[in-house]
Amino acid sequence: MRRCSLVSPHESVAVVRPLAALFRHELRRLLAGRAFWALLLILAPLAGYGYVEAARLFGEASRTALQFPEMARAMTPLDGILVPTLGAFYLGTTLLFPFVAIRALGQDRESGALKLALQWPLPLALQVAAKLAAVGTAWFMSLVVPLSALAFWRLSGGHLAFAETANLFLGHALYALAVAGIAFFAAALAESAATAAIVTLAFTLGFWVLDFAAATGPEWLKALGDLSPTQALKSFERGLFPVGQAAALAVMGLGLAALCTLILPPGLSARARWMRGSAGVGALLTLLAAALTPQSVDLAEDRRNSFNPADEAELARMDRGLTITLHLAPEDSRAREYASNLLGKLKRLVPGLTVRWAETGKTGIFGAAQDDRYGLIVYQYGEQRAESRSNSPREILPLLHELAGVQVTPVALEPYPGHPLVADARMAEIWFYALLPILILLAAGLLARPGRLPSHLRAIQGAPP
Repeated sequence: MRRCSLVSPHESVAVVRPLAALFRHELRRLLAGRAFWALLLILAPLAGYGYVEAARLFGEASRTALQFPEMARAMTPLDGILVPTLGAFYLGTTLLFPFVAIRALGQDRESGALKLALQWPLPLALQVAAKLAAVGTAWFMSLVVPLSALAFWRLSGGHLAFAETANLFLGHALYALAVAGIAFFAAALAESAATAAIVTLAFTLGFWVLDFAAATGPEWLKALGDLSPTQALKSFERGLFPVGQAAALAVMGLGLAALCTLILPPGLSARARWMRGSAGVGALLTLLAAALTPQSVDLAEDRRNSFNPADEAELARMDRGLTITLHLAPEDSRAREYASNLLGKLKRLVPGLTVRWAETGKTGIFGAAQDDRYGLIVYQYGEQRAESRSNSPREILPLLHELAGVQVTPVALEPYPGHPLVADARMAEIWFYALLPILILLAAGLLARPGRLPSHLRAIQGAPP
């Protein structure tokens, strides 16, 4: 008796071949446009300047650190080289990459090609997926700019840790996916590519405003700020792989691209299109909130986001509900130092941790000095209670272990040695400011030509062979 399969080999080929042909066509169309090459031309000197300045400042600090081992431990390529170089690349992804992504979808709506595309042997969802894959490929091609900076760093004798470097690039890739999803969604809603570009920039710049407001705002605004893609990217820049935030970026990018299939059909009225879009965004926000879990993995080579393994093992067993009440204003420098030294690490380790900000009645450090309890941090674990004004892990960790009724002997670890280096960036300047722009212009001249529609799709559209 023959076993029947859900999809026959003939049906699979009938879908894969047109899909691959459409992907190649969309990629050629992106490379034929000016937006992609303009992105590369601007990124070359921008990221190059970021790398050159980072190498210069890292070298100046390294001259002193090479003489003092204690100072050398603070010389990390992640902070000194990788983050500044990719920070310039991040600006290009935020402000320029949306124009490349919008081109993949906006042109079809403006030219009327979208109506013809509905006659192709591919569902609309697969067509959008092919366009998103082409946009993602174009973004990966633009990585030639920051990767060349890392090549210069390695040729100079610089150190790069694979885990933290790959993690940072993954964070930027997920951020680019979120930006592409926003651009696709805006192109599907707006009537023109120009309007879609404005909507996309309003979203991305709005995330900057949200980050700034959440830094000093109330708790609900801080929780909302965790949904910002830029806030998630900051976790990757600290050497963390945030499981929830990474999932949220992927859900945002893929979810918004999937919503395009609901609002792209040409027969929809503007009201129906906006209603479907609003309902889809509401469902997407619910998924994003569910994806934001505090779990994360520390991939930084210097273990900056972790405590001693023995301390972490005992903190993970504190399951009776630890509550931390801070009698500090969120904008106080002591509060920010406590959040970076302790609070972020405790959120990763202690199950069910609750953090409360007491009402101080003052917002500035001058007024807060009149409150006797200002600066106090109260720890409540079960029936046990302790108070401290310190924000140092050396004092707080023994206090927490005492609340849990345990004694911890730290595990002996090799101290992080640091990687100071005085690198010569003169060749990098020639590359980023002269040679790379010339190569980009030559490549644009060779590849920026209109691509023909693949034969698989041209016959159905009715185009001449």
